[in-house]
Amino acid sequence: MKNLIFIKELRSFLLLWGSQTVSELGTAMTSYALIIWIYEQKGTASSITLLTICSFFPTIFFRFIAGTLADRWNKKRIMLCADLTAAFGTIAVLVLLSFSALMVWHLYVINILLSFMNALQNPASFVATSLLVPKKYYTRACGLQSLSGSAISILAPALGSCLLAFGGMPVVLVCDLVSFSAAFFTLLFFIKIPETKHPEESAHAPFLKSCLEGIHYLWERSALLRITLFVAIINFLAKLGNDGMIAPFVLGRTNNNQQALGMVQSAVALGLLAGSILVTIMKPAKNKPKVVFATTAFVFADNVVQSLSFSPLVWGIAAFASYIPAVIMNANLTAILREHIPLEMQGRVFSAKDTLQNCTIPLGLFLGGILADHVIEPFMTADSPMQKILSHFFGSGNGSGVAFMFFSVGIFGIVISLSRLRKPIYKDLNQ
Repeated sequence: MKNLIFIKELRSFLLLWGSQTVSELGTAMTSYALIIWIYEQKGTASSITLLTICSFFPTIFFRFIAGTLADRWNKKRIMLCADLTAAFGTIAVLVLLSFSALMVWHLYVINILLSFMNALQNPASFVATSLLVPKKYYTRACGLQSLSGSAISILAPALGSCLLAFGGMPVVLVCDLVSFSAAFFTLLFFIKIPETKHPEESAHAPFLKSCLEGIHYLWERSALLRITLFVAIINFLAKLGNDGMIAPFVLGRTNNNQQALGMVQSAVALGLLAGSILVTIMKPAKNKPKVVFATTAFVFADNVVQSLSFSPLVWGIAAFASYIPAVIMNANLTAILREHIPLEMQGRVFSAKDTLQNCTIPLGLFLGGILADHVIEPFMTADSPMQKILSHFFGSGNGSGVAFMFFSVGIFGIVISLSRLRKPIYKDLNQ
């Protein structure tokens, strides 16, 4: 009976969640195939990280404005336009590939353009979920979204590899377009997203003032601001570690073994899947900030374990074990935001929060690629007293420099996360 009530109350959300999952699977397969394609063309860590930078950079800095637009405009129309733009991007790649004209810089430009639309879509989608989901189901909805994300992470490398072997990149791109069509028409014809009600003075406020309201909201609530800045630091470290450098690490350590990379990424996805199931069935935590800090420390321990091993099996086991708490951390962090931000402000505050905490991601990715290719990797292959000491732990071949980066990032991440546990200011964010 409870399950029937749950399904009835979340019907629109479940329909949106299911259709978007199908579309995201197609997109993830394309992303995986493009990473393999770029690495085959360039063979450098920076060529891969630059693609991610192109995806993140415009989103981060345009989202500050996009949050106000998401609060003022129709959420459904924003999501439909963003999906349609993404489809045109896939079509552009397919056409260029068909004429043997596709180059790496084309992908960078396309990702930059798509990033602007993602900046609009993400806050609109965040608010849409809050509008479609009753407050008592916030944590469970986060669990379901993590569940689909985990399933996609598991299936995308396997399906992407199979489709690449079967018909090459064109088949992957066509499948992406088919999955997009299913999600687009489901949202267009079968899902109604309620609109938020705005106070009269807010609806007619100057645009720049509305953009700044998200920042002001965080500034006046010290606990929310501090946890946002904490995540900004964590994001920077994560992109220097296995969250941003896992592909160069595995491919370098295994002499470009795509199967090893797929296995590790699938292990990450299995951990996310297990964590998502736990979040979906477990009771909401009362002290969510402590859960966020403790689980973040556990996630960074994965970097240390992976850095000290040469075995893909160990990398996979460590990834699985640490990404279970990663889901728990993310679900509790999202629940904190939904519980403490009014619906009519969520687009602006969510965007301000995302701008602050994600502005460090491009820096981490850029610095990670530069350090790996031009500093640490060359240092670990050169003959020096320090290199000889470090080589006992991290080796001296390809990937040894990235392994040393993983170790350093892991230690810093653990220390910073655990140092937050006893800070009394976060008590304001308890349930």
